[in-house]
Amino acid sequence: MKITFLGGGNMATALIGGLKKQGFSVAGIQVVEPVDEARERLTEAFGVRCAATADAAAMNCEALVLSVKPQAMREALGPLASHMSGQLVISIAAGLRLADIGRWLGGYTRLVRTMPNTPALIGAGISGLYADPSVDREGRTMAEKILGAVGTTLWIDDEAKMDAVTAVSGSGPAYVFYFIEALESAARELGFDAAAARRLAVETFVGASRLAESSTESIAVLRQRVTSKGGTTEAALDSFMRDAIAAAIGRGVTAADRRGRELGDLMGKD
Repeated sequence: MKITFLGGGNMATALIGGLKKQGFSVAGIQVVEPVDEARERLTEAFGVRCAATADAAAMNCEALVLSVKPQAMREALGPLASHMSGQLVISIAAGLRLADIGRWLGGYTRLVRTMPNTPALIGAGISGLYADPSVDREGRTMAEKILGAVGTTLWIDDEAKMDAVTAVSGSGPAYVFYFIEALESAARELGFDAAAARRLAVETFVGASRLAESSTESIAVLRQRVTSKGGTTEAALDSFMRDAIAAAIGRGVTAADRRGRELGDLMGKD
């Protein structure tokens, strides 16, 4: 399989690194990246071929991964429309709908939309994927292999849910960091120095996440097992409930979902 990345930013770098770790030959990877420094960095780090524009060699691929910023996608795709010849196109651009990408590529339909998240940078991401109905099993397997190089994958049956994927898991790491920041700040207020506060907050989150991942019990049951009647955990959770923190989180995720749809409308305009 030959893969060309259109754009050589952080997520493309993570995917290339993940593929290389899995034994994928870098001879099969190319990157189209207009910034000189970025091309030099990618060539030095991975030994992949980099080009400033999508030349004939770059378009000689089975999979074309769109990893430029959503706002720049239309301009980036314009020169490619006349060079499409059956490649599977995988977009990792937040908010952009396949209908718009396909239109910018001259009516192309062999498309997959995906939303990885930033833990992909350490191989611990999760990516939601949606495929146009024209994509066959081989194409879906190809997309799964590429995104699976940086974590787990989850197929979505309705593209409209991709904005919700972005709201939950795409933006989700920021919510986790927000909670860790709050826990770290609370630890410092209770007298711990910065290093100890960070360690307590981060390691608690890491450990709890691993426990949740390895357990067959529901998250609610795991929470209840930590919560003794009349104990310290119950006191904290009662405070959270009085402040309606769970409802606030729900409203925040809904706001992210709504903004994703708004951005899709905006960026897809002709």
